[in-house]
Amino acid sequence: MLVRRNPGWTIPEREVTPESSFFGRRAALAAGLAGTGLVLPPSRAGATGLPVAMRNPRYKAERAITPEREATTYNNYYEFGSHKTISAAAQKLPLRPWTVRVEGMVERPAEFGLDDLLRRLPIEERVYRHRCVEAWAMVVPWTGFQLSELLKLAGPLGSAKYVRFETAAVPAVMPGLRQSWYPWPYVEGCTIAEAANELSFMVVGAYGKPLPPQNGGPVRMHFPWKYGFKSGKSIVRIVLTDQKPVSFWEKIQPQEYGFWANVNPAVPHPRWSQATERMLGTDERVPTQLFNGYGEFVAGLYEGLQRERLWA
Repeated sequence: MLVRRNPGWTIPEREVTPESSFFGRRAALAAGLAGTGLVLPPSRAGATGLPVAMRNPRYKAERAITPEREATTYNNYYEFGSHKTISAAAQKLPLRPWTVRVEGMVERPAEFGLDDLLRRLPIEERVYRHRCVEAWAMVVPWTGFQLSELLKLAGPLGSAKYVRFETAAVPAVMPGLRQSWYPWPYVEGCTIAEAANELSFMVVGAYGKPLPPQNGGPVRMHFPWKYGFKSGKSIVRIVLTDQKPVSFWEKIQPQEYGFWANVNPAVPHPRWSQATERMLGTDERVPTQLFNGYGEFVAGLYEGLQRERLWA
């Protein structure tokens, strides 16, 4: 006679939570949030490694969310190629382990494991507009944390005026790095005041899933009021400094791209108009808004800088 001995970790079937009750917990939580303004992002199967994040209603894109397929297959990421169809090639980028080094003019320089940051920092979902300098745009539900929360861990010094971001350079999987005429690694930067602004967001997910490599996974920057090239992808190093960073595209074409890169429909790019933008997924052309529609949050950062080339 076969005698079955259950392992010590099993529980009686009568104590197992019914499937309907388990999946009903999400609906109950959503119902409990009714009236608070907070909402849960869509449930995603297989979204391992990404904490559950509530959508913050403070940030309204006032446009339809771009279909996920469009946002994840039409990408600028020159380390993988100078065309928009790099999504397949980007899958070779290893996303774990991943660390971000914060150093320079800080009290506590440190290298942070990304998974540790996801446990330590407040994670939320924000629906932000994204405006490329090439005059196309999209709206994406991003998951992440405020840049200021990360910088607090390092303790910026009062003498720090700028923040420099550096993208990963992995020659084994990034064929674009063989194009030696580009000034690798990809570098971007902002002022310390811009970094402290509540909109400055470090993104670790999109559409309720971990951020895919073609979109800058596992962690990228997002400044929604600036042209997209300012938001560096796959960040590995952040340096606080008193020297204004010279960014990747500034080094290549300083007559076309500059430090500020704030979205401005009134100032055309030297080779095309910025007055309108093409929405991914619909190809509809819509008017471009100053600061990409986020002026209420950021316009005060640029008072007294009227003589600066704010757009580039």
